Amino acid sequence: MDCAPLGDIYCVAFVRGCTPREVLMRFGVDEETVEEMSFERFDDVSWELAEGLRGKVGGYVGAVEGGKWTVLIEPWGCRAARDRDVLKCLCEGTEVVAVSVHPYTSDYFVHAADRHVIVSFEPGTPRDRSGADPGRWDDAMRAAGLGWGAGEPRPGTPIASAFALAGAITGVTFTRDVLGRPVLAAVIATTRDMV
Repeated sequence: MDCAPLGDIYCVAFVRGCTPREVLMRFGVDEETVEEMSFERFDDVSWELAEGLRGKVGGYVGAVEGGKWTVLIEPWGCRAARDRDVLKCLCEGTEVVAVSVHPYTSDYFVHAADRHVIVSFEPGTPRDRSGADPGRWDDAMRAAGLGWGAGEPRPGTPIASAFALAGAITGVTFTRDVLGRPVLAAVIATTRDMV
């Protein structure tokens, strides 16, 4: 998956059985700022907000209809995958699969259901997994190129492999076509210092 339009830092989460508006509300956006737009406009507004935040967590988040799963796009952030409070809200009564890309810290994959992490790991080191059932996706991980056994090579394209695993779990392939759909976007309600 070529995610060049998303920049260096981003998170994509797949939330089962919720509308884009429901996903945004669970994430914690300012409801008065919700509006539909093209991905290009979403990308521009996200960049402008990120520039203004300088060293704080906040910004803009968008959601796209993806069939049975809504695709949440978080440019310049990783809260859907890394912030346990946000993740718990997103997966309350349902499930979430998220891929976070952050070249200055670490990339991250998480599958959570009903407020519990099922499996999480860094795509570059998939054998170091945690969660309530870290072996649940063993076969799908191997098929996606995320092997971890002795003698198996490290993933050559860990982010592409993480998105392939997300697709195997959700049935949603994250492609440029997804970014061509209308985005329901909003300002994240809380802004705080980065940790």
